[in-house]
Amino acid sequence: MTDDSGVAAGISAARRAFESGLSFGLDAFQVQAFDALDAGRSVLVAAPTGSGKTLVAEYAIARALAEGTKAFYTTPLKALSNQKYGDLVRVHGRERVGLLTGDNSVNGEAPIVVMTTEVLRNMIYARSETLDGLRYVVLDEVHYLQNPYRGAVWEEVIIHLEPEVDLVCLSATVSNAEELADWIQTVRGSTSVVIEERRPVELEHWYAVGERGHGGFHLLPTFVHQNGGVRPNPDVARLDRRAPHGGANRSRARGRLFTPYRVEITERLAQENMLPAITFVFSRAGCNAAVEQCLDAGVRLTTAEERADIRRIAARHVEGLTDDDLDVLGGGVWLAGLEAGVAAHHAGMVPPMKEAVEEAFATGLVKMVFATETLSLGINMPARTVVVEKLSKFTGERHEFLTPGEYTQLAGRAGRRGIDTSGHVIVLWNPFVPFDQVAALASRRTYELTSSFRPTYNMAANLVRRYPPDEAHHLLNLSFAQYRADRDVVAIERQLERTNAQLAQQRVLVQSEHGDVSEYGRLLHAAERERGPKRSPAAVTQALEALRPGDVLILGKRGGRVVVLKQEHARGPKLLVLTLARDLVRLGTDDFDAPPAAVAHFDLPRPFAPRSPAFRGAVADQLRRLRVRDDRRSRGTGTTAGSSVAQELAAHPLHGTSGLEALLRAATAVDRLERERQRLERRVRSRSESLARQLDRVLRVLEAWGYVDDWTLTDAGTLLASLYTEGDLLLAEALRAGLFDDLTPAESAALVSCFTYERRGPDRGGPPPPVPYPTTRIAKRTRELERIWRDLAANEDDAGLPETRAPDPGFTALVHAWAEGEDLADILEDDELTGGDFVRQCKQIIDILRQVAQVAGNTTTREVASAAADACFRGVVAASSVVTA
Repeated sequence: MTDDSGVAAGISAARRAFESGLSFGLDAFQVQAFDALDAGRSVLVAAPTGSGKTLVAEYAIARALAEGTKAFYTTPLKALSNQKYGDLVRVHGRERVGLLTGDNSVNGEAPIVVMTTEVLRNMIYARSETLDGLRYVVLDEVHYLQNPYRGAVWEEVIIHLEPEVDLVCLSATVSNAEELADWIQTVRGSTSVVIEERRPVELEHWYAVGERGHGGFHLLPTFVHQNGGVRPNPDVARLDRRAPHGGANRSRARGRLFTPYRVEITERLAQENMLPAITFVFSRAGCNAAVEQCLDAGVRLTTAEERADIRRIAARHVEGLTDDDLDVLGGGVWLAGLEAGVAAHHAGMVPPMKEAVEEAFATGLVKMVFATETLSLGINMPARTVVVEKLSKFTGERHEFLTPGEYTQLAGRAGRRGIDTSGHVIVLWNPFVPFDQVAALASRRTYELTSSFRPTYNMAANLVRRYPPDEAHHLLNLSFAQYRADRDVVAIERQLERTNAQLAQQRVLVQSEHGDVSEYGRLLHAAERERGPKRSPAAVTQALEALRPGDVLILGKRGGRVVVLKQEHARGPKLLVLTLARDLVRLGTDDFDAPPAAVAHFDLPRPFAPRSPAFRGAVADQLRRLRVRDDRRSRGTGTTAGSSVAQELAAHPLHGTSGLEALLRAATAVDRLERERQRLERRVRSRSESLARQLDRVLRVLEAWGYVDDWTLTDAGTLLASLYTEGDLLLAEALRAGLFDDLTPAESAALVSCFTYERRGPDRGGPPPPVPYPTTRIAKRTRELERIWRDLAANEDDAGLPETRAPDPGFTALVHAWAEGEDLADILEDDELTGGDFVRQCKQIIDILRQVAQVAGNTTTREVASAAADACFRGVVAASSVVTA
C-alpha cells in the first residue's frame, strides 16, 4: 500500500504529464478548476459552449487513472455518451474505457465508464458493485436538472453518491451558478464554483432583412458601439419601424420587408466566407424542405474530392441498413444533400444518418446544416455561423418565444475555437417580432437555473428501502428544489414580519372606548346590503374581501347558488366560484349590484384541486344538498327606518361619534392585513413542507395500492423499486395484474409500447384516432391497462398528485409487426411516423422489456420479455445502436 506522500507525488506528476500533453496553454478558469480538484474539492464549472470546460473533466479522469481509482462520465443523452466514449477511447485506449447506456454495455468495469445519468442513478439505488473504487463523477450538461421530465435524476445522483466521490459539474453559463454551487456544498461538502463568462471566440450578432426594390437582403449588425457602450443598431430600428408588426398592418409590413429565403442565406454566407453554418428551423419538415430547396436551386458547396470523402463517410455509417431501409428513410435525397454540402439534422432521422451528418460537418465537408434545437445540446458540431430563422417554436401544444437560455444555447454553436477569430449569429426578420425584442434577447447572456425535482413512486420506494423515515425526509430536504424554496421562505418571512408590524399598529388605532369597531363595521355592511340597488363600489370591494373559501352566495334574480373557492387579487379583489353546474367562474366588483353576503358556509374537500373533475363534483354535490334561505330576497331590496339592522346600527355606542371614519378605515386595514398575514403563513408552510408533503402523498397512494406497509416495502414495492420509467407504478400494477402473462414476444412488445408511445402533433389533445390492434388479446389487455390507469388517476387526483400519463396504444400494431419480422418499408409505408421516431420508440420499448425480463415474477413472462427485446433489436434499430470508436 502506498503512503499519502506517494499518492500526492503521483497526482502532482499526473498534472504535469496532463498539462505537458496539451498543445495550448490553460485558461485561468481551467487552472482554477484544476487547483480545486487537486485540493480534494468538487467543482462546478459554468462557462459558454466551446470555452474548454470539458478539459476539466478530462483532468479529473487523468487523476483517477493516476490514483488507480475510477471516473464516471455522465451525459443526459445516449448520443452524447456514444460521442464521449469515442473521444475517450481515442485518448486512453479501448481497454480502459467502458460505455453503459441501455443500448450498449461495453467494458462496464473499466476505470473510465461513460454512461447516461439515469444509469448512474439506477446503480446507486441498486447499490451496484460497479460503484466500488469510484472517485470522480463528471455531470456533463448539469443545467439539464431543470428539465421537467428527467431533471430530477441529476439531483438524486448528487444527493445519494457516497461522500468520498468528488463531482465535476459542467454547466452552461447561468446567472445563479453560485447558488447551485452553494447547494452542492451543502449536500456534499467542499465545492468550488468556477465561472467563465468570456467566450474564447467572440460573437457578432446580425439581423437579416429583405427589402423590396433593394435587391437581395440586408445583413446588418444588431448592435453598434456608441458613446463608449453597446446599443441596438438605430438604423435597423428605423428600418423595422417603417413596417409595423402585427395587427392590421401585417400585410403592408410583409409587402415592404420580407424574410430572406434559405437559399439566399446559404449563398450569401458562402460569398461572405461565413460557412460552415447551422440554421435552426424548429421544424423537422422545415429542415427537410430546406435541403430540397437548396438542391432544387442547384446549390453546391463541395468539391469533387469532398464529395468522394462524404460518400465514404455516409457508406460507413449506413452499412447496417438495407437498400430498402434507405429508400423508405429518404436516403436518396439525404445523400444528394450531403454531397452538395447541405444536410438536415433532427430527431426524425435515424441515428446512423444523423451521425454521418455530424461527422461530415465536424470535418468541414458539409457546409450548411438545417437543424432543430435538439442539436443545441452537447453534440460536438461547432460552426462559424448560426442562423436562427424564428424566435419562437412549437412545443407540441402552442408556440412559445425562445427563452434567453435557449437562445444562448443556440448561439453557443457559433465560433470554432482555434479556427475562427469570431463567430456569427444571424436572426432573420419576422413580421411578428419587432427588432427591439430581438436585440433584447441577444443581449441577455445568462439565465437562471431552476429545479424540477419532485418525489416519484420509484424514488419513494427506494427511499423506503434504504432509509428510515426521518432520513428519507431529510434527503428530500437536501434537494436543490427545497434549497431554493427555503431561500424564498426567508424573503416571505421578512414580508410576514413587516405585515405583523403593520397589523399591530392598525390594531392600536382601531381601539375605541365607545365600543367594538369590528362589530359596528359588520352592522354597517349589513345595512348597506339592505339598501338594495344603490351600489357602493367601496362597499362591494370590502364585502368581497370579507368572503372566505367555502362561503355560499346567491346570485341573480333566480337565486343561483355558488360557492367561493378562493380569493384572487389581480387588479382588485376577485372570487373564483363554482356553480351547481360545476363551472368555474371569476367574479369581480363589476359583477355585483350590491355588496355580496354569505348565506351559508361549508368546508371544501382536501386536497384543494379546483381543476380536478372529482373535486368539482364533490363540491357541487355538497352545494346542491345545502339548505339555505336567501334572506336578502325574502326581505326585499329596501331598508325601512324601523328594520332590525338599522335599529341596531343607530343604537350602537359608536354611532355618530367623532373620528368614526378613521376607526372604520383602521378596521378595514386590520381585516386586509390579517388576510395578508394568513396568506403569507400559508406560503411559508407550503414551501417549507412542500417536498415532505409530496412524499407523504406519494406514500399514501403506495400504501393504498399495497406497495408500502408501515414504512416497509412489500413484495410489490420491491418490484416497483427496480422499475425505472415514467409510468413506473402503472407498469408495476400491470405486472401484478398478470397483463404480461401468456403473451407472445410480439404481443409483449406491443403492450410495453403503451407505456412509451405518446401521440405527437397539435391535435394530440383531441380524441385519439381508431387503434388497429394487432391481436384481440392485445386489445383486451390494453382495455384492462386503461381501467387500472383510471383507478390510479382517480387516486392521484384525490391525493393531489400529478396524474400518471395515460397509456397510448397507438404504436402497438407497428412494434408487433416489427417484432414479428416485417420489413421497415412495409411498416412505415402507410404511417406518418418518421424513421427516427420509430427507432427511438423501439429503443424505449427494448429498455422496458429488459427491465420486465429482470423483475417479472413469472419465469415464462421474463423469458418472453427477453425474447421480445431481442426480436425488436434488429435491422435499423440495431444499426442505430452501433458505437464507433
